[in-house]
Amino acid sequence: MKSINILAIETSCDETAACVLRGDLKSKQPQFEFLSSVIKSQIPMHKKTGGIVPEVAARAHMANILPVTQLALGKAKKRLNDLDYVTVTSGPGLIGSLIVGTEFAKGLAASLNLPLLPTNHMSGHLYSAFAHDPTDR
Repeated sequence: MKSINILAIETSCDETAACVLRGDLKSKQPQFEFLSSVIKSQIPMHKKTGGIVPEVAARAHMANILPVTQLALGKAKKRLNDLDYVTVTSGPGLIGSLIVGTEFAKGLAASLNLPLLPTNHMSGHLYSAFAHDPTDR
C-alpha cells in the first residue's frame, strides 16, 4: 500500500482550520504525520460582543475557509490532485459553522472524486493527544 494524503477541515465553532496529513498504511499500526496545520482564529472578532455570535462565526468561516485550505496545501507542498481523502468535522458544534465546513468539504471531495470522511469533533480532541506538531521537528 502507498502512503496517503488527507486534507482535514474543521469549522465547528470559532476557528477555521485545515491541515494536511500523510499516512503510511504499510505497517500493522498506521502512522500519520502532519505536513501542515493552519488555524484562523475568530477570537478578536468575538471579543467585541463578549462571546461567540453563531451567525457571525459562520460568516467568518465562509470568508476564511478557502484561504485557510489553500495555505494548508501550500505549506504541505501538496496540490488538490495529490489528495486521497477529505475529512471534515461533522459535529458536535455550532450548526451554521459546521454547515460551512461540511458543504465546502463535500464540494471539494465531489469535484476531486475523493471519499469524504465525516469526523466527530470530540473524537478529534481525543485523538489530538497522539498528534505531533508539524513544526516540532
